[in-house]
Amino acid sequence: MNPSGAEAELVAASYLQQLGLKVIERNYQTRYGEIDLIMQDGNTLVFVEVRLRSNPGFGGAAMSITPAKQQKIIRSAEQYLQAHGSANCRFDVVLMRGTRREDIEWISHAFDAC
Repeated sequence: MNPSGAEAELVAASYLQQLGLKVIERNYQTRYGEIDLIMQDGNTLVFVEVRLRSNPGFGGAAMSITPAKQQKIIRSAEQYLQAHGSANCRFDVVLMRGTRREDIEWISHAFDAC
């Protein structure tokens, strides 16, 4: 059975916590959209997009993070930083085909705000 989007986000958060990141916020909502996870990695804020795709058709999970989706995430992150103070930040992606560790791919620095 495949997990739901919410379950995938919980699995992704747990996976990243095991690798030393700390959860700051989940499902941060703005008028631009939502950031699935905001995490702390040392002194860096990490804005994480979680993508679950059990079917690799249509390009798989990575292909679903279009330039338009990236811009929504970047605008939401800018709003978060304005409200909570600026900091070093990066944009990561967690791609999932299931909930097992071998089904998870973490892409650090997946895209830039520039």
